[in-house]
Amino acid sequence: MGASEHSFPNSTGSQRDERPHGDQEPAGDVNTDHQPLTRSVSHRHDDATPTPLTRSRFSSRAQLDFITHCNSSCLHRGEQDEQLSDKLAFETLYADGSRTLTTVDVEGEDDLEGDAQLLAHLSPSRGSRLKPRHKRVRRQIYGADGRFNIQGDNFLLDYPFSTAVRISTGCTGVLVSQQHILTAAHCVHDGKDYVKGARKLRVGFLIPPSINGTKADLTSGMKPLVRWVRVKRTRVPKGWIQGPQEVSMDFDYALLELRWPHRRPFMRLSVAPSSDDLAGNRIHFSGFDSDRPGELVYRFCPVEEESSDLIYQHCDARPGASGSGVYGRVWDNGLERWERKVIGIFSGHQWLEIDGENRDYNVAVRITPLKFAQICYWVHGNRLDCVQD
Repeated sequence: MGASEHSFPNSTGSQRDERPHGDQEPAGDVNTDHQPLTRSVSHRHDDATPTPLTRSRFSSRAQLDFITHCNSSCLHRGEQDEQLSDKLAFETLYADGSRTLTTVDVEGEDDLEGDAQLLAHLSPSRGSRLKPRHKRVRRQIYGADGRFNIQGDNFLLDYPFSTAVRISTGCTGVLVSQQHILTAAHCVHDGKDYVKGARKLRVGFLIPPSINGTKADLTSGMKPLVRWVRVKRTRVPKGWIQGPQEVSMDFDYALLELRWPHRRPFMRLSVAPSSDDLAGNRIHFSGFDSDRPGELVYRFCPVEEESSDLIYQHCDARPGASGSGVYGRVWDNGLERWERKVIGIFSGHQWLEIDGENRDYNVAVRITPLKFAQICYWVHGNRLDCVQD
């Protein structure tokens, strides 16, 4: 079994610094100014300078316990290319607080088949009455707690667990290149403004503790130390910034670029396949849950439901796990084997209300072809490296 190859063309035009004149990065750092995204091979290019924005006030507080509500209109939402282009436009925040807005183009028809199937499947049958809305109790742990603390050098600092990093605002992220971290947008922006901690955003890498200058073995019971690295710039899609919570959860992702490359293995991105095409129908993720301070916590579970933009599941999670890279074993045509690949970003908790009935899930943002194209372009800055096997 294998997925067909997807190619996501991006701008072939000249590249330039996105920042307003006078706020220059060191020589050698270049950004593109306009990013066409497309579902087909053809694409168009509109060479427009990114719009300088006012500096962020950093007035918001990080909301680690992210909960949303979605009804049938939210699930069956259809958007035109113009709307998608607007939502996939993105802000770039620089370390000095300056911001720019970059626009994109989207071509092709929007496929709503997945949402329609989910809507039909979630329609409650007789006798399946759930708790009314005013009595709902938030659950992020389902039944017996299925999370595992990762301990010991041979696990904690090795792949794939070593790809999980801490975000200084209290969340988790995943390494997706030698200089980029994927996380949840709500970890850095509340939909109205950047959170206070985003002013001096840092990424934490776990390292072995030391005793008298000598590296200690984590099996001795000592917890790992954290080496913090500053973030150079942050990118957030406009779909997160401009929309109400029910809509913007679909765009709850952000990409952080470090000042300097790291030397650890990273996990490749993939367009999220149908859950039937995941090995064991399972997803996995590791994060820094707030109820287990200093511990990296791993969990796995089957996919319960899926829409075109979200993955619904009952993996146990607590605040702090937001932004974790959700991965599955995906068939790689080139390597002809199953490979771990990031297919989503853990966002939080959502109540689904269908015909007056409520169901609760933990939710991950699904990496769609358009999101893959956008994130890949943020990482590479060109279309040639953005090919999905």
